[in-house]
Amino acid sequence: MNILSEISKELDLRIEQVKSVISLFDDDATIPFIARYRKEHTGGLDEDQLRAIDERYQYLTLLEDRKKTVLKSIEEQGKLTNELKVKIEAAAKLQEVEDLYLPYKPKRKTRGTVAKAKGLEPLALFIIENPNTTKDLNTIAEQYVSPEKEVNSVEEAIQGAKDIIAEMISESAEVRELVREFLLSNSVMKSTKVENPDKELTKNKKDVYEIYHDFTVDINHVKEYQILAMNRGEREGFLRIHLAIEKEVILEKIYKEYFNFDKSVFEDLLKETTEDSYNRLISPSLEREVRKILSEKSDLHAVEIFASNLKQLLLQPPISNKIIMGIDPGFVSGSKVAVIDSTGKYLEGNTIYPHPPQNKVKDAQKIILDFVKKYNVDLIAIGNGTASRETEFLVAELIKDNSLKCSYIIVNEAGASVYSASTVAKSEFPDLEASQRGNISIARRVLDPLAELVKIEPKSIGVGLYQHDINQKLLTKKLADVVESCVNYVGVDINTASASLLTYVSGLNSRIAKNIVKFREEKGRFQNRNQLLTISGVGEKLFEQAAGFLKIPGSDNPFDNTFIHPESYDATFKLLKECNISDTAINEKGNLVKMITKQKGLQSISSTIGVGIPTLEDILENLARPGRDPREDMPKPILRSDILKLEDLTIGMKLKGTVRNVVDFGAFVDIGLKQDALLHISQIANKFVKHPIEVLNVGDIIDVTIFKVDVEKGRVSLSRKENLA
Repeated sequence: MNILSEISKELDLRIEQVKSVISLFDDDATIPFIARYRKEHTGGLDEDQLRAIDERYQYLTLLEDRKKTVLKSIEEQGKLTNELKVKIEAAAKLQEVEDLYLPYKPKRKTRGTVAKAKGLEPLALFIIENPNTTKDLNTIAEQYVSPEKEVNSVEEAIQGAKDIIAEMISESAEVRELVREFLLSNSVMKSTKVENPDKELTKNKKDVYEIYHDFTVDINHVKEYQILAMNRGEREGFLRIHLAIEKEVILEKIYKEYFNFDKSVFEDLLKETTEDSYNRLISPSLEREVRKILSEKSDLHAVEIFASNLKQLLLQPPISNKIIMGIDPGFVSGSKVAVIDSTGKYLEGNTIYPHPPQNKVKDAQKIILDFVKKYNVDLIAIGNGTASRETEFLVAELIKDNSLKCSYIIVNEAGASVYSASTVAKSEFPDLEASQRGNISIARRVLDPLAELVKIEPKSIGVGLYQHDINQKLLTKKLADVVESCVNYVGVDINTASASLLTYVSGLNSRIAKNIVKFREEKGRFQNRNQLLTISGVGEKLFEQAAGFLKIPGSDNPFDNTFIHPESYDATFKLLKECNISDTAINEKGNLVKMITKQKGLQSISSTIGVGIPTLEDILENLARPGRDPREDMPKPILRSDILKLEDLTIGMKLKGTVRNVVDFGAFVDIGLKQDALLHISQIANKFVKHPIEVLNVGDIIDVTIFKVDVEKGRVSLSRKENLA
């Protein structure tokens, strides 16, 4: 297999693009760097396309290595035929290679291997190869009776031959592929309740799987979230799952696939053996395999949804230049309050006890009010966990009664407790207790969501579904890719970024990130990008990968506060000279450069300054909006000053809400209640929506209509349809 050609064909790319990308990977270039700064080399491939190339290259390389290992093993056994070699070399999947290798794979002791050791393989081959024989099977089998070999009767000899044939059928690559495809397209997934579950397995767990106690679904229609739910129920000991098929149909198909004759005098024996092979050897292993395929597909789907939600959450626009109070609500242990300044610096904090059992409402109001007045608090960020609703009432009442100019916002606090106990939090606030750190995190999530959320393990940020049940290695890799992509998309202020944030910058690692922070602490602010080269561990290659993503507002070089790479500085100076504009005037005249360049022609200017058109276009974009934060263009979060009560809601009422989470069956939307309301997939639009992720993202501000209200259960359903009738 020519790996590069195969990738080119699969991904519909020119082979030169694939070669260039692989070459850049081999040179340790990162995906964000290639996507932004090597467009001429790749033909403008984006990060998703680059990751697809990387994944396929790794898989196909592994496939070719496995083929070599398998071919060598079979050849050493003296069993490699030209036909088998061609099949293995032509295999496009690892599973195909493993199927072809199965008959030659070293085995543990089985009924078939035991029968072979007793010398019964020739008898098995006779039965297969002589469908029209007139010889009597019992007479032939008598020749293999041998007490010395523990074959004591004709019946034992024939049974041994059947065991060998059953194993041969089960090891046929063609049969396995046939059964695999049949199960994947014609089976029914059944889930039933375990009547007497293992007490040890179900200890401290609740059976929440009533819907799956007697559940049947065609394998072609089963939803990914249903597979994840059933898998969890089975793992916890409450459910039993199996695949049901029309057994007679599959047995007939196996028989016809394996035996290349229309009729045989041994037909009854062979059909009986085929059924034994299916029941004992094929079905158990292939049902496990098919369920693994379904689980992997569901895992991948869940990971993609989680990744999409995480990306949108990380790219929420910051609410800059505000004094923010963060409140981490609680009952018995109180609500933790912290105030941060417009740079995220912790100013002061306290604990209030306005809720049961203490009910110190007036004391709590006084503490909050004193903080608001002392620090001119602009915004109060309230965590959405326990006691959130009660705290929201308290804050809304306080704002109204005292005519305060500040607003409040409900913040997703998922992962705040993880951050509180982390090494990062301890190093940031060594003098504070863990319980007093979560409220600071809540406040900072409003000030700059990306900078704060990168301090938390991505899967602890609550925007997924079944994230603790899916493949953790796959999830961790995907979410790390998302965080890396977001950080480099936004860029990082090298003089204010934490080590946690710097770690995700292209080319950097935790050690280099800490060295950068140490440099700031010892020598003060970075004045220009070139100072990076003085950091321990930063060489020319690492500088190349990282420099363009590290911004320096106020640098002695204005390009240092843009995504223009230092390697393009000379070209940028030439460009400004062509336009007769000083580099110190780009803040005022960046758009003029763009206009003049287009008048003169991109091709002409790119040739003059010595860069390709894609790089020129990027330079122009950065000159037009130097220092731009791409998150600025996104809708701002909804700020509130009054409270919305469940009792206030009426069917048909129109509201604005913030999408908090997108899942397979819809989206959860914050409309100002304690609990997010459900926008079911059937109510997202007038037209059919295959998946909510097609039209909704975490953080979207949307118009919704109250569809249903269940006061008793505290549930609200929403709709975006124009006509609810």
